[in-house]
Amino acid sequence: MTAPTFRRATSDDAEAIQSLLCDLARQDGAQMRGSADALRRHGFGANPMFQAVLAEEAGVVTGLVLFFPEFSTLRGCPGVFVQDLYVAEMARGQGLGRKLLAQAMHAARAWDAAYLVLMVDRSNTRARVFYDRCGFVDRGDYDMLLLDGAGLAALGDA
Repeated sequence: MTAPTFRRATSDDAEAIQSLLCDLARQDGAQMRGSADALRRHGFGANPMFQAVLAEEAGVVTGLVLFFPEFSTLRGCPGVFVQDLYVAEMARGQGLGRKLLAQAMHAARAWDAAYLVLMVDRSNTRARVFYDRCGFVDRGDYDMLLLDGAGLAALGDA
């Protein structure tokens, strides 16, 4: 395998990103509801909601980190939230995940990010071991909560 190269994703990469995200969803036992069109519209338009860096080896996309800014009022500074980190099975065990995280932090220098945060599936022991080795710690006694569908619609009625 050749050494990976890294590059910022463009709208032309929407299908490749979507493919990797579908692989990630399958791995996590989740149902993918997004699309390449949604990625193109929300990530590469006039007001991009995220950035992404792709890893390539011999012309094949082997990894992805998708991220966006966040702000901590407790820390008093901006950070970077990694929404998705994925390394294709064939490229695992070579340090590519760590390099993709470093690429996200490098890009986040543009907004002076001082920390990196992400979520991990509690049952994904392989990922937990990786994140532990990187030095990640639990964010505290906080649980990530989600409101969508009927609950979100009802909020609009308040």
